[in-house]
Amino acid sequence: MLLSLRRAPSLSARMARWGLVIVVAYALVALLTPLLVHAGWLADPNAGLQNPIYAQPSLSHWCGTDRLGRDVCVRTLAGSGVALQVVLLALVIALLIGVPLGMVSGYLGGWVDRVLVLLMDTLYTLPVLLLSVVLAFLLGRGLPNAAAALCVVYIPQYFRVVRNQTAQVKAELFVEAAQSLGAGPIWILRRYLLRNVITSVPVLLTLNAADAVLVLGGLGFLGLGLPETIPEWGGDLQQALTAVPTGIWWTALYPGLAMFVLVLGLSFLGEGLETWLSGGSAQRTGS
Repeated sequence: MLLSLRRAPSLSARMARWGLVIVVAYALVALLTPLLVHAGWLADPNAGLQNPIYAQPSLSHWCGTDRLGRDVCVRTLAGSGVALQVVLLALVIALLIGVPLGMVSGYLGGWVDRVLVLLMDTLYTLPVLLLSVVLAFLLGRGLPNAAAALCVVYIPQYFRVVRNQTAQVKAELFVEAAQSLGAGPIWILRRYLLRNVITSVPVLLTLNAADAVLVLGGLGFLGLGLPETIPEWGGDLQQALTAVPTGIWWTALYPGLAMFVLVLGLSFLGEGLETWLSGGSAQRTGS
């Protein structure tokens, strides 16, 4: 039985495996591209005056050039690092804010819980892209500003998940025993509750990362994301929009394909982790 399970891994395991491979590949591209550009093995993503505009894919420019003569392949590779930086920064900020607030709200309850729930539910009911567009418009274009516009969208999601789990775990006997021994709220939250409520965060993190890549691309497409000097897939797609009807397809294909594959990899990783953590192993044991 064990041998057959090893030969035929579950669908969730295969999805998680392929998702991890894709994400690791993008991370390697994000790390190596600036080094290769600095070493002169790749062209500068913003340098294009010496190149013909809208050149078709060739040996000198594998993915062609855009309207400014910039190499589409290099800009697509550089855009992976920019996307991962913005998404990682946004999700880390959302985690650092949403998780502690959710734990405090679920543990203390009372008026603190009611106020925080009302605030987070208000943010949660707003459409993701609309809230991001408004915040990006108010903050302006830039990498930290784009991350801030994204993180506000995901704080309520971490808050809701962690709050609900904290409210359940705080009724366990080991928490009551710690309270009877005189442990304070901060000690209980850090020592006993954090390790029990943090288990579902990795799944939500990967799924939110996939969504954040799309939202960042939407902001760039609307001209509210990053400055034009920073390679970004959404901004490149917006510039390629006018050229597509004339048959110049390569300026839109490669940034769009790079965004699609990254979102697919993150979604695979998230779905695989969710199935595995929610009892996929228990189902295999029962069968």
